[in-house]
Amino acid sequence: MRRVSDYALIGDTRTAALVGRDGSIDWLCAPRFDSGAFFAALLGSPEHGRWLIAPEGEVVEVVREYRSDTLVLDTMMRTGAGSVRVSDCMVMGTENPTLARIVTGLVGSVRMRTELVLRFDYGSVVPWVRRDAGRLLAVAGPDAVVLDSPVPVEGHDFTSKATFEVGAGESVGFVLAYHPSHVPPPHPEDPGELVGRTEQWWRDWMTDCSTGGPFESAVRRSAIVLKALTYGPTGGIVAAPTTSLPEEIGGSRNWDYRYCWVRDGTFTLYALMLTGFHEEATAWRRWLLRAAAGRPQDLQILYGIRGERRLPERSLDWLPGFRGSRPVRVGNAAGQQFQLDVYGELFDVLHLARRISSSQDEEIDAWPLQRALLEFLESAWTRPDRSLWEVRGEPRHFTFSKVMAWVAFDRAAKDVERQGRPGPAQRWRRLADVIHAEVCRRGYDAERGSFVQAYGSGAVDGALLMLPLVGFLPATDPRMLSTVGAIERDLLRDGLVLRYRTDDVRDGLAGDEGAFLACSFWLADNYALQGRHEEARALFERLLGLANDVGLLSEECNPADGQLLGNFPQAFTHVALINTAHNLSATGGPAHHRAGFEDESGSLWLLGKDRPWQ
Repeated sequence: MRRVSDYALIGDTRTAALVGRDGSIDWLCAPRFDSGAFFAALLGSPEHGRWLIAPEGEVVEVVREYRSDTLVLDTMMRTGAGSVRVSDCMVMGTENPTLARIVTGLVGSVRMRTELVLRFDYGSVVPWVRRDAGRLLAVAGPDAVVLDSPVPVEGHDFTSKATFEVGAGESVGFVLAYHPSHVPPPHPEDPGELVGRTEQWWRDWMTDCSTGGPFESAVRRSAIVLKALTYGPTGGIVAAPTTSLPEEIGGSRNWDYRYCWVRDGTFTLYALMLTGFHEEATAWRRWLLRAAAGRPQDLQILYGIRGERRLPERSLDWLPGFRGSRPVRVGNAAGQQFQLDVYGELFDVLHLARRISSSQDEEIDAWPLQRALLEFLESAWTRPDRSLWEVRGEPRHFTFSKVMAWVAFDRAAKDVERQGRPGPAQRWRRLADVIHAEVCRRGYDAERGSFVQAYGSGAVDGALLMLPLVGFLPATDPRMLSTVGAIERDLLRDGLVLRYRTDDVRDGLAGDEGAFLACSFWLADNYALQGRHEEARALFERLLGLANDVGLLSEECNPADGQLLGNFPQAFTHVALINTAHNLSATGGPAHHRAGFEDESGSLWLLGKDRPWQ
């Protein structure tokens, strides 16, 4: 039985693949994260595309790990006849997206097999395959790939197969490279050199990583995940490299996450800056400004990796889904929803960007855009929306959405007061005060003793944990203390936080979902801000323990058995991991900064460094 945790990520900042513990690559995106897939067995069966390299006999033990500070994966497989290592990577520094695999004999002599099932367009297109001068060439429409290997493969039932033997100290390499079908295939390259070059590329990149402390290993691995999920040409960061991995096995809450969400912006910017990756933070901010440019009412919650706005959602009926979880969706209709919180998220990330850098190097001058957005928001904040959870039911007045409208006006006023930006700071401050008062009046249920998911709802929501984290109220405010208590009573499952109870959101979808890992990190942040340090650390360490054997986390998990659920690996979860690790440090992190722990000039003192973030 396949599990999400069985997979490991490899990528080259243009595309990505998931490698299973059994040596099968069951998911390989086309050259852009969101432009299709060449291997789609993850959401179907082997006939929908995969590449297996594994021993012919029974495998009695599998141990795998990433090479230190890299995204080069080594999988050790032991059989009765001996053991081998399969090394996998998406090659860095090539013009064409390239996948390299090397089998190395460790002990004895092991009989191996390879099965390559090439399919384009999510497993629906069988390419024309031929051999030429020892190379395997496959083409269909605009896409083509070429396989180079000393092992001669033969076609059987639309599958390219071969067997070979590897003795101790011997190596056999394979290189699969993509190219547009209208241009010649790339020249053959030595797989050992490609893997070595990729290993060095990642280690060179990680020299900029500035982190330490007891959670350093997890933070460094999470930083590598964020880099792998960055689309290098634009700087956009996808939420995950997969689509339709279910929030409940067999359920229908299956969404396409190969897009870039604006609301991830402030968290991501903090995570990148905290780990020392300033260039990536700048590229992400520039992507955000380009994507958001336009009429204020047209601001979307998510965009394509190049800033695309039209992301039509459709179902791929020929794919049965991961362990029968249907439908398999591509595209995301949530991009057309009105979600009020996105305005606050955008203002927060741009406010943070100004505080961490005085340079005005944006490709687009953000302030005129922000003023136009505020003019729209002055009337739009009173509208109901579908919340950060993108519910597909009727719009409602979600409490967190109103809080983020407050964030937009609060940050805009601060940009005038502290950064010298032109604008009516007093009017924006008055509006912020009006929203704050309304949320405290209508979003707080005095009888229940907690903030609620939506005005008049009576239910709690994991997003309420964000109120102290954006500075709306101190974590020690009695209303927040009681709200955290209500969340602990209503949304905790085996110590992990549900984002909501599915019967409360009225989304019209059947089934349930797992605990939302980012919400669980936010609970740890609240504990830290409340001074409950032992509980914060214990929860954080439990969350770290949910990662699979190579340190990857998905969007959700089943609290009962720890099984990972949802798209994988999830950028937002790894961002939350990085930020919470710093929140638990002696000098504090984003939860303290955003909650208002700053000096009178508005500067942020970051992790005890000798200069503030201006």
